[in-house]
Amino acid sequence: MDIVSFLIDFIVHIDKHLEALVVAYGAWGYALLFLIIFVETGLVVMPFCRAIRLLFIVGAMAGVGMLNFPLACGILLVAAILGDQCNYSLGRMAGPKVFQWENSRWFNRAAFDKANSFYERYGGVTVILARFMPFIRTFVPFVASVAHMSRGKFSMFNVSGAVLWVLGIVSAGYFFGNLPWVRST
Repeated sequence: MDIVSFLIDFIVHIDKHLEALVVAYGAWGYALLFLIIFVETGLVVMPFCRAIRLLFIVGAMAGVGMLNFPLACGILLVAAILGDQCNYSLGRMAGPKVFQWENSRWFNRAAFDKANSFYERYGGVTVILARFMPFIRTFVPFVASVAHMSRGKFSMFNVSGAVLWVLGIVSAGYFFGNLPWVRST
């Protein structure tokens, strides 16, 4: 049971463990960062990771010289884009099955029609803004797919949102990490 507790603590509080991982594993730390962001954005079952805090801390660590800023940004950007694409694909696969449940306990056709109408009208903004909303970020790509947002349209907003999210938050952390009083600690 201790290993389960450790894994849950590690996943939920990765930001606290990140420095030790980077020091201990060097380049493998980048692979772990990729995996965390990919899983958090790509799998609907992982909405409890603290990705925004993680991105900020990665930036701060780059600011103090522990990580390479361009490399970290590139890896995190690719992970965020591919994660949402994976999540969108899961929605494509599950969507047809959902429609077979017509007005069951698990599927409400009227609610789906409202969601589809919403995505037709505001879907692009939703995909972009959801990046900054924990928990919601995990479900938006899936719902966009089920609501029939085209892959091309989704991809355009996915990339735009990922660039704003990753570069914005990592850059904020980087500038924080470059403050003289932070660098001296």
